[in-house]
Amino acid sequence: MFNKFLRENKISAAILTIIRLYLGYSWFTAGFHKLTGGFDASGFLKGATANPVKGPDGTMVYAWYVDFLKHFALPNIDVFNFIVPWGETLIGLGLLLGCLTTAAMFFGLVMNFSFFLAGTVSHNPTDIFLGLIILTAGYNAGRIGLDRWVVPFFNKTVGKTKTKSAA
Repeated sequence: MFNKFLRENKISAAILTIIRLYLGYSWFTAGFHKLTGGFDASGFLKGATANPVKGPDGTMVYAWYVDFLKHFALPNIDVFNFIVPWGETLIGLGLLLGCLTTAAMFFGLVMNFSFFLAGTVSHNPTDIFLGLIILTAGYNAGRIGLDRWVVPFFNKTVGKTKTKSAA
């Protein structure tokens, strides 16, 4: 019942728009500041690997993630210095415009969980909660936005290619 309300109701679309704009503004400003202010993730990643998330017994909770940061992210820091600010900016732009909303929110959640696994709590739990609501709502979250036109266009375009290849 609640899922149907989130996914189909016009009042829900208005509420989702407010949540979407809030998250979009947060993502966009965070990414834009990184793009314009010079960004280097190496300090954050070195801190996350030096002081990983530990359980009550003192052992690393996400040892696999620390290994990923040490052996993949840090050696490829230039890639991450590009992906993080541009990713945050584009996620914010997608949410602000309501364009490819579910894709933008999916990648926003991937980034939220990445920060969370690295030990940064900050506003990530709130962003994850609100992001899951947006993701669950699907198309309705972008109905008051560009998705009103973009999603039907993609459905029509993809539908044509499936029909042609099946014939």
